[in-house]
Amino acid sequence: MWDYSEKVKEHFFNPKNAGAVADANAIGEVGSITCGDALRLTLKVDPQTEIITEAGFQTFGCGSAIASSSALTEMVKGKTLDEALKITNQDIADFLEGLPPEKMHCSVMGREALHAAVANFRGEEWSNDHEEGALVCKCFGIDAVLIENTVRENNLRTLNDVTNYTKAGGGCTSCHESIEEILTKVLTEKGEVFEHEATPSTIPTQKPYTMTNIQRMRRVETVLESIRPQLQRDRGDIELVDIEGNKVYVNLIGACAGCQLEFQTLSGIQQRLIEELGEFIKVIPAKLREQVATA
Repeated sequence: MWDYSEKVKEHFFNPKNAGAVADANAIGEVGSITCGDALRLTLKVDPQTEIITEAGFQTFGCGSAIASSSALTEMVKGKTLDEALKITNQDIADFLEGLPPEKMHCSVMGREALHAAVANFRGEEWSNDHEEGALVCKCFGIDAVLIENTVRENNLRTLNDVTNYTKAGGGCTSCHESIEEILTKVLTEKGEVFEHEATPSTIPTQKPYTMTNIQRMRRVETVLESIRPQLQRDRGDIELVDIEGNKVYVNLIGACAGCQLEFQTLSGIQQRLIEELGEFIKVIPAKLREQVATA
């Protein structure tokens, strides 16, 4: 179990500035629901002074993603855009009095969303899409540029560091060799040597997959049944629609459908399934199925 600071817990249980800012004129969107984490940052910026007067967030992710997003919105309010751009992912983690190493990627996502929002306000082109041929981690859609920049900015030294800060390499592991090449390049430029290490997956209890589709569906249904009473207490419920590979399509119904914390609820369910099945699982709202199919 990860050790969370009281500040992280505070911003998770009582997030600040949750929801979209009305009449926002700076919007930054990073990540993807299909990859497990997504953040939409909305800002209201004074056109004359470029001071951020309001900030809001909508996130699909774990508790650390919610806390990091909440912290970021508090940090940027009252700052000019140039001042806000100086905020690093480490600053976000420090504001929260630390994040578990395995959750540092949440602070990186916040920094990326901030840069995207500022570019949007200034009419500049900003994209976190990978260049052709530069995609490194297909499981999470992480490109070589993001990995290299994160390695440099945070003085990362190991493959496990990269996974903690970007999620790259935390899925099927087929990209580990490419990540090691990037680490070797950056460390060589600094006059240092990359040393290989044993790097356990960030997915808990990783096991060889031996379940049939029917067995997997039954396991998923069992987990959802254990979660259902919590949702029903809030006059909501969950419906399993379909399973395709590692994608689990569900519908939240009752009071849970359209709730402001809908994405947070789905993220918690996703984390529970990952822990119970011992493999990477994507929980996706069934209403987004067509969008995911074309992604």
